[in-house]
Amino acid sequence: MAEPVPPVKPEPPPSKEERRSRRRAEMVVAAVEAVRQHGAGVSVAEIASRAGITKPVLYRYFDDRADLQRAVGRHAVEMLMERMIPAMSAELEPRAQVAAVVDAFLAGIEDEPQLWRFVVRNPTGGTAEREAGAEIVDDAREQIARLLAVLIGERLRAAGRDSGGAEVWAHGLVGMVQSAGDWWLERRTMSRATVTGYLTGLIWGGMSATLDPPEERPRGNTVSPEDESPGADTDADADRDPRPGTTALRAVPDPPAAGEARR
Repeated sequence: MAEPVPPVKPEPPPSKEERRSRRRAEMVVAAVEAVRQHGAGVSVAEIASRAGITKPVLYRYFDDRADLQRAVGRHAVEMLMERMIPAMSAELEPRAQVAAVVDAFLAGIEDEPQLWRFVVRNPTGGTAEREAGAEIVDDAREQIARLLAVLIGERLRAAGRDSGGAEVWAHGLVGMVQSAGDWWLERRTMSRATVTGYLTGLIWGGMSATLDPPEERPRGNTVSPEDESPGADTDADADRDPRPGTTALRAVPDPPAAGEARR
């Protein structure tokens, strides 16, 4: 005789706090959709309308507009991190990984330009909203920089180098890429692939000098044929230069466009 199957206990109903948290999350998603529809200058009334509620009901779940912006900003950062973490975690050659991380960030703000502007600038908000946006951006930079610091530190240690500067590098790179991304998002004078190529070339120029083993150079002032290039100074050039000690700048080739078509 088969043993009786014990009855399945019904799950307890969600608590008031859980229901409130779920409802708040639904309103954040509605706010994101409203930003996409109306732009970074979206009003609270437009957000409430998108959520199918009134402003007074919306403010039962958020203290004020700044609180709403923080919630939307955190959601936007989660979306951005979903793009960037796979690029940071991928098993790629160092230069290819730099390009993948840079492109992931640029792709994130390219696909959600109004949402990025809402979080970073929020043109219709007051001081509290601008401060809320700055707080979210700082948090995002910190998250990305922590992950990058781990990645850079691992690369440095694998190359037998001092990893003490990993955090400095990480924060510097995050600030540079974000600033360039903000500029590009407003100007759009070149493709994302081109911007990725420029930034990758600049970043990798510094990283490769740190990761690669130092080259053995001959002692003294001897210049090997491999070091000579059309932009390098010669003794005669130095004599003609009215500013002793200056050197000519070598031409730096443009980075590969990696396919001018936008990804």
